[in-house]
Amino acid sequence: MLDKYFEYKKHKTDFRTEVIAGVTTFLTMAYIMFLNPFILSGEFAGPEKGFFDFGAVFTATILATALACFIMAFYGKTWPIGLAPGMGINAFVAFGVVAGMGYTPQAALGAVLVAGILFLIISLTPLRAWLINSIPKSLKLGIGAGIGLFLAIIGLEIMGVVGDHPVTLVTLGDLKNPLVLLGCLAFVAMVVLEKLKIKGNIIIGIIAFSIIAWVTGLAKFNGVVSSPPPMTYLFDFDLKAALSASMSTVVFTLLFIDFFDTAGTLTSVANVAGKVDSKGRVTDINKAMMSDSVATVAGAMMGTTTVTSYVESGAGVKAGGRTGMTSLVIGILFLSCLFFSPLATSLPKEIDGAALLYVAVLFVRNITDIEWNDIAESAPSIVAMITMPLTYSISNGIALAFISYALIKIFTGKISKTSPAIWLIAILSVVSFLVA
Repeated sequence: MLDKYFEYKKHKTDFRTEVIAGVTTFLTMAYIMFLNPFILSGEFAGPEKGFFDFGAVFTATILATALACFIMAFYGKTWPIGLAPGMGINAFVAFGVVAGMGYTPQAALGAVLVAGILFLIISLTPLRAWLINSIPKSLKLGIGAGIGLFLAIIGLEIMGVVGDHPVTLVTLGDLKNPLVLLGCLAFVAMVVLEKLKIKGNIIIGIIAFSIIAWVTGLAKFNGVVSSPPPMTYLFDFDLKAALSASMSTVVFTLLFIDFFDTAGTLTSVANVAGKVDSKGRVTDINKAMMSDSVATVAGAMMGTTTVTSYVESGAGVKAGGRTGMTSLVIGILFLSCLFFSPLATSLPKEIDGAALLYVAVLFVRNITDIEWNDIAESAPSIVAMITMPLTYSISNGIALAFISYALIKIFTGKISKTSPAIWLIAILSVVSFLVA
């Protein structure tokens, strides 16, 4: 039955290969089930009012991930893709929208839902191709690297490697603290495991160093399994707040990150999977984009932030995955972890911070392909990279990058050669600053 549906022979694969590919991708992205609720709940900041409930997000993360993978498996059935709540977007929602702007989790989920619906509409129209081709490559890469630096400063703060300072704003943390040192070692271990090409380096690092913390008494162990926490935010979103003028920049930022992150991930995976034709076109990308956008809408309804395609899927493709069967296996494996919430709450924040810092490194690697020889292209990218961590806002970084890019094109006489999309986003960015 599965052989006939996924057409293994046509795609030069088989059931065993697809299962191995699914397990491989699962191991590379399993960390999200721990990191997503950790970030959205603001666990490291203590019981601060306004953040998401950890248990509710844990359950929503796993169910939304599983559902998204099933949608990709059965609708975008030629795509061996894993999907889950996106890193970077969750930090933007937690620290920028909820803690920074003072919105409720329900309002933030409403913004995620609206952005997902807009993404779905774009995926059904020619706007998709127009937008993908309109935004300069360097700007996309600079924004991706900026998100990485934003995650890095959050990760370092969670680890305790950096702290607040009244004059310099940031300063070195307490490196004599055993848990801080353990977090640093966990980060090094993740890098070493990746260098040695060991699959699942992040999840291995998280579990191994957490065990060390538990055994030595540095952290409390709460157990392994229990019944899943209730989904507090199921269908609990505030559309009225999400559609307000002040929330427009948030919706745009969520849409922008999800759209171009998905497009970039799918293109990368397509190159590895041989899904790019002789004319450079990606086959069946419409179905993959549709699956991704529907997953975002479903995720918001369940109570988690934007669900997106994971670039870690490339690991499964390299292992031979060529069909949606890989996605099906990923979804089943995530579902099997639904009862591990006590384990999730037992992970020391310093170890979680180390994993976040490692993910940040993966984002920052985008800088290698920026057009450094053309300062008109590279300068706006650097603006995005610098302003995101320093203003603690991804949306500020995107807005300033587009504004500076547009101004540079105006004063260098490149107006006619610049896409209308740049002018539109730049103008909207200026308006957002004026009404903020």
